Amino acid sequence: MTRSRAQDPNVCGVTAAIAVIDGKWKTALLWLLESGPHRPGELRRQLPGLSEKVLTQALREMETDGLVHREVHDVLPLKTVYSLTTFGRELSEALVPLSDWGHRRLEKLTQAQSAS
Repeated sequence: MTRSRAQDPNVCGVTAAIAVIDGKWKTALLWLLESGPHRPGELRRQLPGLSEKVLTQALREMETDGLVHREVHDVLPLKTVYSLTTFGRELSEALVPLSDWGHRRLEKLTQAQSAS
């Protein structure tokens, strides 16, 4: 899905929402940031396999979409902290039913595999 779909007023709301969280890491980043502000290094340590480049790109896109706030503290070395905006918290809350559905689906798949 292209980033332009996130701003296209002629797509359905679900498509616009999915365009904002599309990608391997954004939902995990939302989940981690729900617990409070985090520095980029903390986020990377909690998500093995996430490169610094991809983390920076995802956080910048999420900032552009109004989901996260980036705060740079004027100390040496620079200290950057990311937190969810009110809009980001709203999205996170809206994803709870989808997460619940996903867990139920995984349970069904596990039960089906056990029965085989």
